[in-house]
Amino acid sequence: MQFITLISDWNSADYYIGAIKGRILSRCPEAVIVDVNHQVTSHNTVQAAFVVKNTYHNFPKGSIHIIAVNSEARKDKPLVVVKYDGHFFIGADNGLFHLMMDRPVESIVEIAGEQSVGSFPELETFAVAAANLANGVPFEKLGSKRKQVFKQLPVLAVIEEDVIIGKVVYIDSYQNIITNVGMDTFDQVGNGRTFHIYVQSKSNVISKINKTYNETSEGELLALFNSAGLLEIAIRNGKVAELFNLTTSSTIRIVFDDNKSSENDLQRSLF
Repeated sequence: MQFITLISDWNSADYYIGAIKGRILSRCPEAVIVDVNHQVTSHNTVQAAFVVKNTYHNFPKGSIHIIAVNSEARKDKPLVVVKYDGHFFIGADNGLFHLMMDRPVESIVEIAGEQSVGSFPELETFAVAAANLANGVPFEKLGSKRKQVFKQLPVLAVIEEDVIIGKVVYIDSYQNIITNVGMDTFDQVGNGRTFHIYVQSKSNVISKINKTYNETSEGELLALFNSAGLLEIAIRNGKVAELFNLTTSSTIRIVFDDNKSSENDLQRSLF
């Protein structure tokens, strides 16, 4: 059984998803095609990388992942297949591969052939490459070897002595915001101190870290570190991004106090 996942910035009402599935299945009827996400913001490679990074490793090794976001081929950003962590990723080399990976890739090939020319590369190139892999065609036979992927530097949280300024990197279907502030960064800068997280203004402040959403009363702001290890801001049973007009260009501010929490307070705050 061969799993092929699809991530795109298409609208589900378009014909694109059906077309690419049909092309894959016509060449590899045994393939299992999984729709991961078709609501990535148009051309948003940062958001696409976030989705892929936090989903692919839950699939079996050898799975094939098609990333149909900002996919038009250019001379400096060709269509490629990347082997990484025992998985295969197909897409345009537009920076998203570098964003989603924590260590060097295993191998890269630039997809060969006339298929790489056209207005619908996901159908003409990605689907064919995925079907070939699923049918057992060796990875190296798909094209010519490349040395590295295009490097797009991630946007990191800004760290000052007592302050972390984090950026919203993803807004989920509940309108919760996920930031680029990791737990390690928070712990290192905070060093056990009490803190205040400001969302949009000083009127919207959070001073504890939840373990679950239901530790906070309905309608109130909360913060927790999610399954990806990133700081997430939400309103219990509410829509924080919509209410505060937050986007992936928005920031949050964490200010640490001079005094340290007691051991008991810190235990309650983090756990």
